[in-house]
Amino acid sequence: MEHVKCECGHVNPHGTAFCESCGKPLEEHSETKKQLLDMRYEGSARRSQTYNKTIIDKIWAFFSSVKVGVTLIVITLIASAIGTIFPQEMYLPPNVSPAEYYADQYGWLGKLYYQLGFNNLYGSWWYMLLIASIGVSLVICSLDRVIPLYRALKQQGVTRHPNFLRRQRLFSVSQVADMDGVLKRVKENLAERRYHIREENGNILAEKGRFSRWGPYVNHIGLIIFLIGAMLRFVPGMYVDEVMWIREGETKEIPGTHGKYFLKSEKFIFETYQKGKDNEVFNAAIDRVGNGMVAKNYQTNVVLYKRIGPVIAGEEPKLKKIKEYKIRVNEPLKYDHYALYQVDFKQNEPYKMAFQLMDKTSGKTFGTVDINLHNPEASYNLGHGYRVELLSYFPDFYFDEDGNPATKSKIPNNPAFVFKMFAPDKPKGEVSFVAIQQTIEPFGNNKYKMAFAGLETRNVSGLTVRRDFTLWILGLGGAVFMIGLIQGMYWNHRRIWVQRINGEVWLAAHTNKNWFGLKNEIRRILDGTGLAMPVDQADREKNAGQGGQAHGAAQ
Repeated sequence: MEHVKCECGHVNPHGTAFCESCGKPLEEHSETKKQLLDMRYEGSARRSQTYNKTIIDKIWAFFSSVKVGVTLIVITLIASAIGTIFPQEMYLPPNVSPAEYYADQYGWLGKLYYQLGFNNLYGSWWYMLLIASIGVSLVICSLDRVIPLYRALKQQGVTRHPNFLRRQRLFSVSQVADMDGVLKRVKENLAERRYHIREENGNILAEKGRFSRWGPYVNHIGLIIFLIGAMLRFVPGMYVDEVMWIREGETKEIPGTHGKYFLKSEKFIFETYQKGKDNEVFNAAIDRVGNGMVAKNYQTNVVLYKRIGPVIAGEEPKLKKIKEYKIRVNEPLKYDHYALYQVDFKQNEPYKMAFQLMDKTSGKTFGTVDINLHNPEASYNLGHGYRVELLSYFPDFYFDEDGNPATKSKIPNNPAFVFKMFAPDKPKGEVSFVAIQQTIEPFGNNKYKMAFAGLETRNVSGLTVRRDFTLWILGLGGAVFMIGLIQGMYWNHRRIWVQRINGEVWLAAHTNKNWFGLKNEIRRILDGTGLAMPVDQADREKNAGQGGQAHGAAQ
C-alpha cells in the first residue's frame, strides 16, 4: 500500500490518522471535523489495521486483538482452576490405576474428570498450546503497537498543525502584549517542573514522563519471560517434581534423574509426644487428637548412591556411595540441584506372608512358604513330593462387578492368592483361594489347606523429589512485570504545546492518564503569565451531547 505524504513533506505509512511530524489530520474532510483526535498510539498506522490480504495478515490481526488475548487468558485460568478440583495424577498413591482411582474416589464426576484429560492437565498438549497462544498473542500485540508508537513519538515535531492543537482535549487561545516575555516565563516554569523543552521558531514543546508509555510493553516482556519459564518446566532436566515411595531396606532409582542417582532407605523413624509431666504443653493437644498420638518427628535415614558407568538394560547398576543423610520434615537431602523432602509415610505395610501346607484332618504340616508380596515366586518346593504353585496373586484384592477376584493396585493392602497344592497322594493338585480371614475351595472340599503362619511388615517413606532450573526465569519475569506495572501506574506521559499563531498564543496539552493532575500542573505553570487556562473540550463535547439529547426529547 502506498505511503501518504503530508503537506509538511513527511511521508507517513498508509493508515496513519494524523501526520507523525506536524500532526495534521490525514482523514478526509479533516478541516471540518470538530471532534477530538484519537491519540492512542499517536494515530500511527498499525499493521493489524492496515493489511488484511494474506493468511499471515489475518493471523497477525487475530493475535493482535486485546480481546483475543484476554479470552485466551480467561480460558487458561478456568482450565487451571478445574485442574485443582481433584489431585493431579502425579500426586496419586503409587501403583494405582488413575482411571479406577478417580472413578472410585470421586464417582462419575471423577470418571469424567479423567476422561476429559484434567488428571494430567499441566502436561497436556492442549494446555501447552494455550500457554503458547498467550505468548504469541503477547508478542504480536506488543509489536503491533510499540513499533509504530516509538516511531511516532520519536519523529514528532515541535511545530504542530493548527488542527492538531485545536482538537486536543486541553486547548486555549490567548492574546498578550509581551509575547516574548510571556513565553520566557512559561519556559522557566516548565523547567522548574522538570519538563524536557524543545524550541523551534519560537514555538515550544514541553514533555516529560515519556518512559511511562512503555510500561504496558515492559509488562508484556515480563509475562513472556514468565511463560517461557513455565514452558521450560516441560523440557527434560529443567524441572522435576516427582513423588517417590521407598520401603525400608529398598534401593530405588530416584525419579527424574534418568538413572543417575539411587536412594536406599535404611530405616524410617516415627516419634510421638507422650503424655506426662514433662510434656504438659502437649497434653491438651494429645487429648484432642483422640488416639493419643501427636507427631513429634518422622524421618528417613537414607544413603545416596550415584551410578558408575553407562546404563545397560537388564544389568544391575554399579553404584558409588555419595552420602548418608537423615531426611526430616523441612530438612531435605540436597545434592546436584536435587532436593528430597519427607512429605508422607505409611507404617506396617505387608512385606512377606508365611503359609504352612497343612493336612486339614490331622493338622500335620509339611513345610512353610514365605511369599514376598512385591515379588512372589511362581512355585515353592517343600520336598518329599510336596509342592505349592501360585496360580494368581491379587495384592489389593476385591470382587469386581461380575463377582470375579481383581486387584485395585499393586500395593499389598489386602493380599489374596490362588494356590495349587501338590502332595504324593494328590499328584493332580488341589486349588484353594486364600485371602485374609477367607478361604474358598472352588472344586469341592480339599484334603490340604494353606494355613496362615505369619506376617512381616515394613515402613514406607513418601518423598518428594524436586529440581528447578526455571525458578530464576520465573523470578526475572515477575520482577520485569512489576517494573512495568510501577512504570505505567505511577508516572504518566505529559506534553504541552505552546505556539505563536496569527499574533496569538495557542496552548494545547495531552496526557495518557490523570487529566486532573495535568490541569493542576498547567494552572501552576501559567500562574502570573496572563495566558488563559486551557478548556477541557471533553467536558464541552459531553455537555453539548447532553444538550442535544434534551432538545430532541423536548421536541
